[in-house]
Formats: sequence, C-alpha cells, structure tokens
Amino acid sequence: MSKNNPFLSAQSQMRTAYEFLAWQYDTEFAKILYPERVIEVNIPVQMDTGEIRNFVGYRSQHNAARGPYKGGIRYHQDVTKDEVMALSTWMSIKCATLDLPLGGGKWGVIVNPKELSERELEQLSRGWVRGLYKYIGPLDDVPAPDVNTNGTIMSWMVDEYSKLVGRWSPGTFTGKPLSIGGSLGRDTATAQGGLYVLEAYMRAMWDTLAGKKVVIQWAWNAGLNMIELIAKTGAILIGTSDSHGGIYDANGLDIARIVELKKNKKSLEEYSGVEHITNGELLELDCDILIPAALENQITSDNADKVRAGLILELANGPITPDADKTLFAKGIPVIPDILANAGGVTVSYFEQVQNNTNYYWSRAEVQEKLKLKMETALAWALESAKTHNVMLRTGAYVVAMKRILEAMKVRGM
Repeated sequence: MSKNNPFLSAQSQMRTAYEFLAWQYDTEFAKILYPERVIEVNIPVQMDTGEIRNFVGYRSQHNAARGPYKGGIRYHQDVTKDEVMALSTWMSIKCATLDLPLGGGKWGVIVNPKELSERELEQLSRGWVRGLYKYIGPLDDVPAPDVNTNGTIMSWMVDEYSKLVGRWSPGTFTGKPLSIGGSLGRDTATAQGGLYVLEAYMRAMWDTLAGKKVVIQWAWNAGLNMIELIAKTGAILIGTSDSHGGIYDANGLDIARIVELKKNKKSLEEYSGVEHITNGELLELDCDILIPAALENQITSDNADKVRAGLILELANGPITPDADKTLFAKGIPVIPDILANAGGVTVSYFEQVQNNTNYYWSRAEVQEKLKLKMETALAWALESAKTHNVMLRTGAYVVAMKRILEAMKVRGM
C-alpha cells in the first residue's frame, strides 16, 4: 500500500489522538480501527450501444455506535476500496465531532460519469441501489451526494429504494431536491458550514476575513460555493483551479467570471488576462488562507515545506497527509481539519433526515441558524481540547470525537 494510502492516514490520525484516551477504551479502540462491514458489488449496465458493462462499487460501514451510518456516494474513476474505507472512518469522526447521532459510512463506484449518457447514469444508480438496498434505510444507513453525484441521482436512488421496499421512504437518502423532501440550505451547506467555522476561528484570533488573500483549490461544488460566499466577506480570491489547472492574480480574480465559466461547464483555461499555473503551484502560493476543496492527498511530505499559507481550511476530505500535517504544525501553519471544516454538509443532511422522519420542514433561516450554532460549538470544543492537550486542532477534534464514539461502544457492550 502507498505511503499516501488514505485509510492508513485515517488510522494514523486515530492512533495519535488515542494516546490521550488509552486508559479506559483499549477493547473498543481495537475495533474502531477498521470498518464494521465493507461490501463490494458488481453493477451490470446495458449501455446505449447494447453491450453489457460491469461497474464495481464499494460500501464501507465504519461504525454505528452512535446512530445510523451516514456518508456520501462518490462516482469517480479512481475510487479504491481503501479510499472508501478511509472516508467512512472520517465520517464517523466527523459526525461525533459535531455531536450528531450518526455513524460513518461511504459509497464509491469506479466510473467516470462524464463518459455515461443520462440513461446509463440512471441505470447505474438504480442498479447500485438494487445491489445494496437490504443494507440501507432511514434507521440503518443513509447515503448522500458526494463527488460527481447530485440531487438528480439521489432522486433516482430514493425512487428505486422505495419501489423495492414497497413504501415511500424519503429519509433513506439526503441531498434530494426540495420537491421530494430535500432541505433548504443543503445545496450550499458544506461551504456555508466551512465559512461559519472560518469566521469563528478568525474571531477567536481577534481578526476578520476582510482584506485577506484567499486561494481555493477546485472551483466546483463546495469549492465554487465557497468562492461565492467568501467574496461577500471582503476577502480577496487570488487563486483557484479546476481539473485543467489553476489561475492566479495577486490583485484578485473576477468571481462573477469564474462562476459563469464553471456553471456553463467550461474550463478555467478560458479565463484570460491572468497567470495560468498548475494545481501543485496553486497550493504553494503566498496567501493568508488556503482552502483545499478537491480530493485526498493534495499536501504531502513532498510539498508541505513549500506551502506558504497563513492558515489552511480543509474543505475536502483528507487533503493533508499525516506527515505533511506534522510539517505544517512545525512551521506554525494552523489547519482547521476536514472533520470540522467540511462538516456542514453532513450536519444539514442530518437536519434533512430529521425533517423527513417528522414530516415537518424548516425555513432556510432556521437551517442556517441551527448550522451556525453546531459549527461554532464544535469549533469551541476542538479548540479547548487542543489547548488542554497542547496539540494541533485536528488531534484536539479527534480526541473529542473518539471519546464520544468509544464511550458509546463501551456502554452498549460493543
């Protein structure tokens, strides 16, 4: 396995935090290091050409001591079993960090969805549900959108699941369109939650975002939402990127132009009058705040010493490896970790579950108010833990989360 294997990274992070809890949870800790179940399924799809093509997918159910498994569905050609296991582990920690009554899970299908027609994509999504519907449900396992999945795909999935079980079951999937039980505020929840945490952190440091130079890796989904949100704070976006590379202007980029390009599915290569750089160079720009919003393992031992940001907010899952974490900590670059920074998505997914199960729906203002309180409270817990143990913020958050999970396992006799 690679030194940047994300599952090994997740285990390493748990072991580091467990040093502060080892006196009472030895039995439980040995179990939390691995998922409770990993399911592999084969999904045959009849392509538009008539041929049958088989797709492989994984579902990792990491821990359900505190509630149903919760986690996104990822469609990507580079999905691996280890990646899905890592993401499910981080979801367990993330839910516990926010004190949500949920466990961690993750889905992943090895596919490049850009190569599929809409009909093929729907057949893949429905086939995935047929292969796994016995293991999911509103009280068992509740998936949501992730990389390359969206509300349309959730609509197909909840429809297929409901047909299979013989009843309408909107609470089995979150991230749905509003017309079938989605929650207001879910579309921007990951970025909005990240902004609430960032603003609260800056206040704790007696500072504001106004005038700060920001770099956001990956102008799509959560990253694009963050670009739009952070512009309203007075911060200055000087760099961003997509799969083709990055753009940089020390005086600030045109947010409206970036949004127009990406919402019309165009490349940032078409943005003229700025410096075009690689994604790697983007991470090394001199800035006040760096926000990785792409995939795992973006900052590693190979480039951590070149990072010049004053602060990093992990909007992606696992963008910094454990070795790189130590380098950044030694350099005095604080990191607001993924399990806290991007937890707005799962928090509003939880709100959607609650609304589905009670058949009572909240206004956008109510959702935002509840999200803000959750994010700020979780940051306060993590900051206090980090201060108490004299560790980085990630480890402080892990200590808080793992104690909650391990205690639940202990009292349940798991």
